[in-house]
Amino acid sequence: MRRILVLAAAVLLAGCSHGDTGTRPPARAVVLVSGLAGTAPYTTPDAACAIGLPAGTDHTSLREHLLGKGYSVFTAPAMAGPGQVHGTTGYGAFASCPAPLPASMTLDSTGSIDLAGEHLARFIDWLHTDKRIDEVDLVGHSMGGLFARAAIRTLTAEQSAVRVRSLTTIGTPWAGSYLANFVEGTATISDCLGDQFCESQMKGYARDIAAVHVSGSARELGQSYLTGPKGWNSFQAGVLDTVPVTVIGGNRFDHAGGTPAVWPNDGVVELRSALGRDVDDAVLPHRRCRIVDDTHSDYVSMIAELPRDTALTWDPRVLDAVVEAIDGAATALDGPDRQGC
Repeated sequence: MRRILVLAAAVLLAGCSHGDTGTRPPARAVVLVSGLAGTAPYTTPDAACAIGLPAGTDHTSLREHLLGKGYSVFTAPAMAGPGQVHGTTGYGAFASCPAPLPASMTLDSTGSIDLAGEHLARFIDWLHTDKRIDEVDLVGHSMGGLFARAAIRTLTAEQSAVRVRSLTTIGTPWAGSYLANFVEGTATISDCLGDQFCESQMKGYARDIAAVHVSGSARELGQSYLTGPKGWNSFQAGVLDTVPVTVIGGNRFDHAGGTPAVWPNDGVVELRSALGRDVDDAVLPHRRCRIVDDTHSDYVSMIAELPRDTALTWDPRVLDAVVEAIDGAATALDGPDRQGC
């Protein structure tokens, strides 16, 4: 009898293995991903930073909203440079956060898209082994959408146990940013049509990014890197075949008669790129589009002297659109493509 009880206990313990989802429903989580030069702390559904912004400037409002809707939310750690995330001061400050994760699971938001994607994939796999997460909904702000796409490719290639249910991109430069295009010479200052804010962004923001991050993800933000027969997008064909995508773009700044390569835009990314309008269906087969009259980020809203809730990641309309995208992921592949696009 004692031997039978021991064997029964062994079977029950085996059924509780982290890698076995046959005896329990798949555990889901939302993972928030930062963009170019972004710094974000690692947060969990139960723990965030106790000082300053709980999850950083681009994720705090999103995280709070999604938690309020009952989702399990994790923030992928990101650092503007290699290494672990530590508390920050000044704009978007946060401190007293959950223990930072290793550099190998932290996105270098100034490095290459593919390297950031590898680190993000490693983080997602860690969520599976450490937190028993089996399915994720990825939400990427700005280049975080590209980092997420690179991670999906890595997860698929490595036959990860984690399934990506959906991808939502917010102000993501699917085909580049007009600021980066100005740096590489494919957009000109004359495209601003005399608009002072546009010109200041090109001369200031774009120049500073180019000067500091010449060889990293800023260089990969341009149209010449992402598009064309040999562009990065072309090599992503098939990656999103089973992943429904919602793309959200801002059109806060516009100019009558302006070239679509610049106008309208959110202050950093032109709407045409944020909606992936020129991205081939082989690369982006299942897309739904949402347009809001927002800026790219709360930093852009600040320098444009606009309220914080005019920023894509702080606008309640965008937060609700993210919830809608996640809620509808299960049936999204059955609906028509390019809704709202």
